[in-house]
Amino acid sequence: MKNRCEWAKSEPNITYHDREWGQPQHEDAKLFEFLILEGAQAGLSWTTILKRRDGYREAFSNFDVRTVAKYSKTQIEGLLKNESIIRNRLKINSAINNARRFIRIQEEYGSFDNYLWGFVNYRPIRNKYEKLLDIPASSEVSEKLSKDLKKHGFNFVGPTICYAFMQAIGMVNDHTSRCYLYKK
Repeated sequence: MKNRCEWAKSEPNITYHDREWGQPQHEDAKLFEFLILEGAQAGLSWTTILKRRDGYREAFSNFDVRTVAKYSKTQIEGLLKNESIIRNRLKINSAINNARRFIRIQEEYGSFDNYLWGFVNYRPIRNKYEKLLDIPASSEVSEKLSKDLKKHGFNFVGPTICYAFMQAIGMVNDHTSRCYLYKK
């Protein structure tokens, strides 16, 4: 039996933990996907979002940022009736707004990846926490990222959401030191 981070005890968390969480991501489409999912997760459990991930993929045009940025009021109303996602108007509007802002960042920096990874000097931060309770909800870097994203017009990007985003995409390695993936 593999020793995993404490939060990865059942599915879908085990598969997500083993295959994705904390793996450095540099593809803009994947970064956009996690940005939408982390915003949707605010106030909810990550398991809730993972169970709806396929619904999000379908509802948000396979996370095609240019398509999502063009969603109309009619499409938004359709999303509010879509039971396969979290039907929260603020979160849905945020995803569309953030798609538009994401494109502007791509235009300014060449890619969202270039912009984002600059906050950690293009290398993951490697923490060494023994237990889940040791891991902070935010960091100095997530606070800077949050502030800068908000300056660029993003929303649902507070320091805690940004830190979870950074963990998910591997900007920070928060696998606990006892986890089999910590050293990888």
